[in-house]
Amino acid sequence: MQGGLSSPGALSHAYVQHPPLRCDIPDIKGLFYDDANRFLVAPTADRILYWKIAASTQSGPPNSDPINEGPILSVRFSLDQKAIGIQRSSHEVEFRNRETGEGCSKKCRADSETILGFFWTDCPTCDVIIIKTSGLDLLVYEPQSNALRLVESKKCSATWYLYTHESRLLLLASGMQCTLFTGYQFSAGGIVKLPKFEMVMSKSEANNKPVLAAADVHIVTVYGRIYCLQLDRVGMALNLYRFYRDAVVQQGTLPVYSSRIAVSAVDNIIMIHQIDAKVVILYDVFMDSYAPISAPLPLLVRGLASNSKQAAQPADQQSSAYGGTLYGEGWNFLIPDLICDAENGLLWKLHLDLEAIAASTSDAPSILEFLQRRKSDLSMVKTLSLAIVRTTILERRPVTLVAKAMDIILDSYSRSMKMVGGAAGVRRTSEQNQQSSFQPVEDSRVVSQEPPGTMIGPVINTDSASGVESGQSQSNSGVEHGIANLAAHVDRSSLNTSSDSDGITNTSRAVSQATSSSQISDATGKRPQVVGEDSQPLASGTSMQHGTHVASVAISPIEMVQSVFVLVEDEMMGDPAYLIAVIMEFLRSLSKAGLKAPPDLYVMMTALLACSNRYAEIALFVSNKILEPSRELAMQLIDLGRHHSLTRKLGVDMLRERCLHHDYVAALLQDGYYLEALRYARKYKVFAYPTDAMLSLGACASRLENN
Repeated sequence: MQGGLSSPGALSHAYVQHPPLRCDIPDIKGLFYDDANRFLVAPTADRILYWKIAASTQSGPPNSDPINEGPILSVRFSLDQKAIGIQRSSHEVEFRNRETGEGCSKKCRADSETILGFFWTDCPTCDVIIIKTSGLDLLVYEPQSNALRLVESKKCSATWYLYTHESRLLLLASGMQCTLFTGYQFSAGGIVKLPKFEMVMSKSEANNKPVLAAADVHIVTVYGRIYCLQLDRVGMALNLYRFYRDAVVQQGTLPVYSSRIAVSAVDNIIMIHQIDAKVVILYDVFMDSYAPISAPLPLLVRGLASNSKQAAQPADQQSSAYGGTLYGEGWNFLIPDLICDAENGLLWKLHLDLEAIAASTSDAPSILEFLQRRKSDLSMVKTLSLAIVRTTILERRPVTLVAKAMDIILDSYSRSMKMVGGAAGVRRTSEQNQQSSFQPVEDSRVVSQEPPGTMIGPVINTDSASGVESGQSQSNSGVEHGIANLAAHVDRSSLNTSSDSDGITNTSRAVSQATSSSQISDATGKRPQVVGEDSQPLASGTSMQHGTHVASVAISPIEMVQSVFVLVEDEMMGDPAYLIAVIMEFLRSLSKAGLKAPPDLYVMMTALLACSNRYAEIALFVSNKILEPSRELAMQLIDLGRHHSLTRKLGVDMLRERCLHHDYVAALLQDGYYLEALRYARKYKVFAYPTDAMLSLGACASRLENN
């Protein structure tokens, strides 16, 4: 990346971390994943072993529960984890109370219907839902009496079903090609029935009618939106659908390069695994863009013994190093971000390599927008963002591009502050102590996963001293206008903005877009965009799994000054005009976002102007309040006044205006205005002076006595 980020041979943008969770226990009857509780379940003949999948997949001893012997098709724990549901056959589901050990069963008519599966729900009207070929049974589980009570039966035909707890969405497939779908959402807010819809399938040359399989349909939730991705094997395309309460809209088509694919969702990024080609393609649909983030690249295994050489290792060597096969036959991709290697008893967790993604593009604003939307590896996000801004300045990129990058950073911080202290009249927290949760602001069609009224983030100290009041935005508009007018006075003739820097292109993305432009344009042309204005997106029904301990990726103005401007100041002192122009744009961005600039920034700017003997501009900026008055700035002006008396006077006057009485008296004494200093000290009751000031006052008093 021309943004200055080094990458050790960025051969991958996604990876799995070694070692994985090992669950290769003898005599287990398969591996099951309970996505509602994030349990990996491994049943044996008389027990159920399970691991809680946390943020990392570290190996540890499993928990266990006794069960009755018998076949097991699936296992799911209740949401309160007090009961276990076990599908024993295509006609029976057994429920077991974990506290008492008692059990009960739900059976269907073996001659007319088949049980396809079941799941627990937080719907207020029922606890568990059993999916049958003839419809749905909504049941209440009563642990006191150890019984199931039927609440409602919904009649509809189904060949197979798809459900994820993250979305709370159930899709029932029917029809000759299994392309007709009935959808329900069972969430804490109640039951929502979606309109029936049909998925698109291309016709084969032999006029055969291909049947859509359950493995070719995937439900993912990104940015709080629910999407369905459907593989069209004949057309070699992946159709993308968006769910609304009264419509299901096909929103795009993604190209595929393999007859077998898998889908994951990591940190709101959709990963399309091309299994035959053994590569993964990343998509960020936040702005409804269906172009890939980068070119197709293989999946990397990190943390192997040969870690220093793994970046250059081919996939087959990495596979042999951990004892399995990348994209092997036993790999089962679990939504959203897990991979279960059933053959080797391993569980992997997918990660994004943000550093490699940032290094693959020279478009600083776009990668900064991308990073500000990420929630994983927050320290890396902040480090990369600061490094990108810092490097764009050091490379003397066009000021307009640097300004856009700073707008993105400060806009993200401003939105973060508004979300954490969103109540009217709440002041922004101190930038030094701020730890809030950032969440991107989306358009009106996008619904956050966060339930209404819920706020993620720590309690804000409303008495913080360095914040900005909400009412300041009105005065900021005047400051911003003043900056725009006075910017014309800054001499930018020496700025290096060569024409070859103007055309900034994303070469990696261009390669990816070239391969898929035709498919995307075709999909856009035939996309049914007729959605009513009153249509509401289907909310996922699950809160975001981020607690109040999660720090914000947003970068405060203080961090920008300390980690960007202070670090580049020494290297830019030879020709400070460019850095002055950048700081002017930073002040404009701060004013636009309604934020206060740290006093150190004004001190730095006056020092840069003084190095260029541009004292007239210092006076202009001070008189027009572009440089906000403060003690630090006043002392800096007084110090610079050793070479320019008018600048010193600006500093002394600023001390008086700020009512900094002690400093003002000391400045008068240094200038020899003893009588004025005595009168001012008596008027404002300044009784404590620095040692040198005391000596000066003593000498002044002696002279008065002698006279």
